[in-house]
Amino acid sequence: MSKLSILTEFWEFLRVRKKFWLAPIVFFLLLFGTLIVLTEGTAIAPFIYALF
Repeated sequence: MSKLSILTEFWEFLRVRKKFWLAPIVFFLLLFGTLIVLTEGTAIAPFIYALF
């Protein structure tokens, strides 16, 4: 299963079941997760962890 098919299946789930309110939640979770992973070894890390 490719990553693109997972996104397509998730979009179909949102569209069919009219759960569009889940999209911003998932977007921000992915954004924060990516931010933490990319900055964990840099000098920015203490400032990022201070936000949480």
